[in-house]
Amino acid sequence: MISQSSRDKIVRPIFIVSTPRSGSTLLFETMVAAPDLFSTGRESHGRIERVADFHPGKRGWSSNRLTADDASDAAVETMAQLFYEGLADRDGKLAAGPVRMLEKTPKNALRVPFFAAAWPDSIFVYLYRDPRQSLSSMIEAWASGRFRTYPMLPGWSGYPWSLLLVPGWRQMIGKPLPEVVAHQWAITTNLMLADLEALPAERVRTIWQDDLLANPQVAVEKLARSLDLDWDRQLGLKLPLSKTTVSRPDPEKWRQLAHLIEPVMPIVESADARARAFLERF
Repeated sequence: MISQSSRDKIVRPIFIVSTPRSGSTLLFETMVAAPDLFSTGRESHGRIERVADFHPGKRGWSSNRLTADDASDAAVETMAQLFYEGLADRDGKLAAGPVRMLEKTPKNALRVPFFAAAWPDSIFVYLYRDPRQSLSSMIEAWASGRFRTYPMLPGWSGYPWSLLLVPGWRQMIGKPLPEVVAHQWAITTNLMLADLEALPAERVRTIWQDDLLANPQVAVEKLARSLDLDWDRQLGLKLPLSKTTVSRPDPEKWRQLAHLIEPVMPIVESADARARAFLERF
């Protein structure tokens, strides 16, 4: 009997995608409580970049971008095996046989066409957060030193490179941190939206972070139904803080850095308008 590939054991996987610091960890940590889902329980940077040629260092430090051209059968099967061996449900039971996987790694916002090709039955959940709030949290993340992804990035100066590595990052060398994160946000948003727009509508879901925070039960139940998932948990009026929280969230917290954020808003405005228009279609 021919054994089933790891790739084929992962059916209708769900990928949460968003700009950095948009609350994707909170959404992930909430959604993994669905009885039908399996996950690795954490971000899968290592599982993906352990595959030959997927690490940006093997790609001339271009970016974290992966496209359908990178989804060779051998590479996808290697990555799927790394995923599958770590999958467990909400009770810690390891995967056995075909399962649905929930995956959330921030860099995947730049990899939508890759995962779409790797699993033609995959679904993408786009989480949107007001860019002013995201930029504030991104500045905080860079400055904290907790989110260094490529601390020895060749040619980079200033704070060690943090969060996802976007195409065109070299053009940001020497720019102030607020400009860096604004370009990070805009580049990620434009690429991600172009990729999501290229997919059939039935493969895309959207959720606003404001809705998730305002009424978690309603927002999560609605999302779960749209993904053909059961939901049997009662959530509180407020969700617990995520593992990656730097400081307690507040929708107005960004105003503490308004003097840094407002001058760079022109960098993100067109991408944000595009994002809001996209969300209105769902």
